Amino acid sequence: MTKNELIEAVQQADGVPELTKKSTAAVVDAVFEAIKEAIDNGSRFSYPGFGTFKMKERQARKGRNPKTNKEIMIPARKTVTFKPAPSFRDDL
Repeated sequence: MTKNELIEAVQQADGVPELTKKSTAAVVDAVFEAIKEAIDNGSRFSYPGFGTFKMKERQARKGRNPKTNKEIMIPARKTVTFKPAPSFRDDL
């Protein structure tokens, strides 16, 4: 699903007041920005029935360049993990 498809799905959802495409896009952007800020602050974002997003720090590790087969160091970095809620996982 693309961003435009998500905006159209939200716009056409039952129980959602009529909004223009521009205002729906602003709402969707605001929601994702709030999720990003919550995760960025070292916290987590949990939505009941859907799942939890959490920041995880990966340690530096050794890797291998597949082209040259030469050993390289992969630097430490931060990433985001997602754990689906049990009800969501059961629906899959």
